[in-house]
Amino acid sequence: MLLDEMYTGFREYLESLGWQVLTVEEAGLRGQEDRKVVDFARRRGLLIVTQDAKMADLAALRGVKCVLVSNLMIAKLIDAEIRRRLSVADKRRTT
Repeated sequence: MLLDEMYTGFREYLESLGWQVLTVEEAGLRGQEDRKVVDFARRRGLLIVTQDAKMADLAALRGVKCVLVSNLMIAKLIDAEIRRRLSVADKRRTT
């Protein structure tokens, strides 16, 4: 997978989960046009992880697999974790 600039910090976590990870920085693509990043991923058969909707759109147009991490996706993850923790806390209080 190819991590876009805003997700470089997730490399170690994803590698620990068993993924092979390359960052945009490591690929020498920092600050490059989205098209160049997408074409790099296409040539190497890499999935892109990004928060950039334009890059995700270009990836779709070029047939490159892409995970668009939207603010809505992040909000839903946070909401689910809050609800899970509150549920656990509520169960502890009633037992």
